[in-house]
Amino acid sequence: MKLLFLILMPIAMKAQIIIDFKQSATPENWVVVDDVVMGGESSGKFNINEEKQGVFEGKVSLENNGGFSSVRYQFPSINTSSYSKVILKIKGDQKKYQFRIKSSTQDYFSYISIFETNGTWEKIEIPLNQMYPAFRGRKLDQDNFSGGGIEQITFLIANKNAEDFKLLIESVTLE
Repeated sequence: MKLLFLILMPIAMKAQIIIDFKQSATPENWVVVDDVVMGGESSGKFNINEEKQGVFEGKVSLENNGGFSSVRYQFPSINTSSYSKVILKIKGDQKKYQFRIKSSTQDYFSYISIFETNGTWEKIEIPLNQMYPAFRGRKLDQDNFSGGGIEQITFLIANKNAEDFKLLIESVTLE
């Protein structure tokens, strides 16, 4: 019985790729959503560079009650019950970002984790059960993410500063 467990264990723990630009370098299904939807003047853009990395960059403006830019990626639902964390392979600009997930694209809220980049390529581990629910910047009185599925991921910058930003994304996986 122990031998069977040891043989099957690596299969159960295999990482689930959400996006890996080295394998699939296409901007399809990535949508930028800025504060212009509320009258703001921030401007973000998303593309794939020659090194096959996703590039989310732009300028956050505080004009007209603005202050955020985001990029979303929607995909068929991935069952997360076998995974405990999200791994981001990214290179940022020493700014804080939010990583968000949605169990369903129909949900009005997202589960959020805030991370700070250090200016070099890094691997950021986000425990799924520590992602908290929020809507429009307000934490909700609900449980943290407890599994099920994911249909959307989002990277968002909203530091209450007028600032340029640039985030390089190599991959996002579940482990």
